Amino acid sequence: MVMTVAIDGPAAAGKSTIAKEVAKRLGYVYIDTGAMYRCVTLLALKKGIDPKDEKAVETLIPEIQIDMKPNHVIFLNGEDVSEAIRTREVADNVSYVASYKKIRLFLVEIQRKLAQNVSIVMDGRDIGTYVLPNANVKIFQIATVETRAQRRYKENLEKGISCSLEDIKEELEKRDYIDSHRSFAPLSKAEDAIEIDTSFMTINEVVSEVIRIVHNKMENING
Repeated sequence: MVMTVAIDGPAAAGKSTIAKEVAKRLGYVYIDTGAMYRCVTLLALKKGIDPKDEKAVETLIPEIQIDMKPNHVIFLNGEDVSEAIRTREVADNVSYVASYKKIRLFLVEIQRKLAQNVSIVMDGRDIGTYVLPNANVKIFQIATVETRAQRRYKENLEKGISCSLEDIKEELEKRDYIDSHRSFAPLSKAEDAIEIDTSFMTINEVVSEVIRIVHNKMENING
């Protein structure tokens, strides 16, 4: 049977890390929705468009072609942008782009089509509430802003990216506010989502817990 697993939560809560590993262990397809919004943000920046200019960003829709390949390689209009979409400039602006209704509608249509025929794990801000409201399993993954900032700080250092822990914390708080206060499909916990606080959990502990939840759901469905 086709299973859909939605993992939502705030920025830097480790959703992508968990979603990738869960998909790998279960043999499901992982769909990185955040990368799609980062692609649009990157394109706007390359075109000299202010990411805060909603109307200008929306004009890019006809020329957006996103391809997600195995091993998490992402192409934007034929160019490998796997690294380019992870820059600080993109991170600082992606929440604005992700709040635009026409951009979300365009990308959500793609995301829903991807989930129709294969078992998937999809992570984002509004997967369980809007993109896949009928997902078999919904996880809301959280962590304190201090924990998330420390994780992002360590991640950046490992990539050789110079950064300040305090700046990252402020950036995450700003993104939390934008994501949860946008008018269309804001970040929120679905009523039937299971909340997991990962602040003091290892990656393996979180992955194991999500897989346990998925297996329990499958048993209930199969009777």
